[in-house]
Amino acid sequence: MTSENHKHDQAPTVTEDEDHILAHDVDEEPVESNRRLFTGWVLQAVTAMAIAYSAFHLYTLNIAPLETWSFRIVHVCGALILGFTLYAGARFVSETEGAARNRWTTWLSVVALLPALYALYQTFNIHQMINAGTMRIPPEIETWHFGWPLLAATGLGIVVSWFHVRGRAVFSLPDVVLSICAVASAVYFLEVYNTSMRMSTGTSFAPIGISFAAIAGTALIMEMTRRVAGMALVVIALVFLAYVFAGPYLPGFLGYPGLSVQRFFSQVYTDAGVLGPTTAVSSTYIILFIIFAAFLQASKVGDYFVNFAFAAAGRSRGGPAKVAIFASGLMGMINGTSAGNVVSTGSLTIPLMKKVGYKKQTAGAVEAAASTGGQIMPPIMGAGAFIMAEITGIPYTEIAIAAIIPAILYFASVYFMVDFEAARLGMRGMRQDELPRLGRLIKQVYLFIPIIILIYALFMGYSVIRAGTLATVSAAVVSWISPNKMGIRAILRALDLAGIMSIQIIVVCACAGVIVGVISLTGVGARFSSLLLGVAEANQLLALVFAMFISILLGMGMPTTAAYAVAASVVAPGLVEMGIEPLTAHFFVFYFAVVSAITPPVALASYAAAGISGANAMETSVASFRIGLAAFVVPFMFFYNSALLMDASVWQIARALITATFGVYLLSGGVIGWIFRSTAPWFTRIILIAAALLMIEGGLYTDLAGIAVAVVVYLMQKQRGPSHGEPVRAS
Repeated sequence: MTSENHKHDQAPTVTEDEDHILAHDVDEEPVESNRRLFTGWVLQAVTAMAIAYSAFHLYTLNIAPLETWSFRIVHVCGALILGFTLYAGARFVSETEGAARNRWTTWLSVVALLPALYALYQTFNIHQMINAGTMRIPPEIETWHFGWPLLAATGLGIVVSWFHVRGRAVFSLPDVVLSICAVASAVYFLEVYNTSMRMSTGTSFAPIGISFAAIAGTALIMEMTRRVAGMALVVIALVFLAYVFAGPYLPGFLGYPGLSVQRFFSQVYTDAGVLGPTTAVSSTYIILFIIFAAFLQASKVGDYFVNFAFAAAGRSRGGPAKVAIFASGLMGMINGTSAGNVVSTGSLTIPLMKKVGYKKQTAGAVEAAASTGGQIMPPIMGAGAFIMAEITGIPYTEIAIAAIIPAILYFASVYFMVDFEAARLGMRGMRQDELPRLGRLIKQVYLFIPIIILIYALFMGYSVIRAGTLATVSAAVVSWISPNKMGIRAILRALDLAGIMSIQIIVVCACAGVIVGVISLTGVGARFSSLLLGVAEANQLLALVFAMFISILLGMGMPTTAAYAVAASVVAPGLVEMGIEPLTAHFFVFYFAVVSAITPPVALASYAAAGISGANAMETSVASFRIGLAAFVVPFMFFYNSALLMDASVWQIARALITATFGVYLLSGGVIGWIFRSTAPWFTRIILIAAALLMIEGGLYTDLAGIAVAVVVYLMQKQRGPSHGEPVRAS
């Protein structure tokens, strides 16, 4: 977090110099409203922490691997320390309120600091005992000298931090307490899990200290999740935790024998929960690709992506909307969060869409739909491909290949919809003198080399870690022949930026790990699978619709990675038991977890776009739902036609791609009300949507029927004659 990062408060800028370059700083990370902005030596210290955190992962992943559980513990602990340092638990004091409010919180923080330091001191005593050869730590030490002081400090620190209102550049004493608690909990785990005591987790013989450390660690993860991702995931995690202890009293299929507090928490901070699949992915693939994205940002490749999209698509009707599709798709692929990508690229594209005549809710909706689509675009898929590979055991390359056609269909649908909307309203494109010069940008096409190297290395059989590292190094090397050369200062800034960017996704994955742990330890996933099977016996399509709603519901308000991880644990096993191929089942769940970001009433990406466009949030979410409608149809398409996931002959795949693309073309026309160069009345729109569904189904006879209906619509529209939209003047 170098001093340059303070400009994150500003939106990406637009200029028109002699080269007509429009976009500057589109890939700068915006500063969240609760992030502190330090100055002086504190800024330097925090910057050094972020750089060290990123460098630790590069070193450990490529040179000197750590024991798996130890690596994941340090990974989560480091994110918590950085998070509590940078993100406040309460609002900042305003200029009119003076230096501080609620001064009593400082005194309570000092009180909480004492048991936190005492618990940390006890971890060193435990370390000495283990080195001396003890096979069992005395329970009174774990309980009264470590456990209860740790819980008291954690609980008091969290509550006090909610009321500790200070300036944006001021260090927070309650958060120092929470950082110490995170270290104490992690050190305890590192000590105990590297002995034979690790084998006793989940049994009555497990050291009681594991449960104390796990309760504190879980509370810290949830508080950090609240600060960086909002309450949605925290509330869902608390509901699942409540189920652990309320389950024995619930009727019907939700009931189960129950787990004691000690037995559950002695397992939840293992590879069955917090240290399980979600943290496994965040500590390897996700952190590596965040570093890769930070290197791309430091070399200004994001500016190039957006400018290239402007030069290629800006002159077509409704040009800025098409620019948003291409640019947000590229940026969203490596971004990891739909809402985050909306904020970065949408700050530029949304005002320009409004300028050429789009309504403000439509402008926000296009950006939200495009940014969400980036999460399903191979090869990176916003890290979703790596989580899917970890959970299913299916090779990453197979997942990336299978994602190609669904991504094409989604973006084709969004493109058709914005094009038809522009045609219906008679919009213009941007003028030549408003756009970057394509010829100049083509000379810098080498900036795509890092992504090409990444794709090539992955498909040549290199490990994901090796491929990601090569791509990161190539980003620095390629910058040396570009106008934005990366020297030592820029590389350190990229590592600093990566450390900050990683906080949200790491704690979200850890929080999702708590939910996954509840599902695996209580068996609620298996009970849900049996319920889904019961529905499927009556009607398989009804079971799929039921699974769709559950996936969307679980994903609402959550970042993509957490949404998929939770939905995959609850819904996917039931789909597999229905006889659906694991890849198809997980893609089905993944798509609906992703599109929850544009699904009313809780649509994070749409809400972020509405904040930029100035439109009503609910209107924007409804509009983005309409524009992204294909994403709600595509999963049913590849369920009924596996050729769309590349699981067929070349001829079948080609036919499926062509007919499905034509199907989403008809669907877009039916939704927007414009097809074959003229407006479509309501009865024609219904016929178009019916024809689209026939084409989408994938069978030979349904395809022929869909084509026949489309021909009838074409003849009807030809008889009506071409329509000319009312020209929209630029504001």
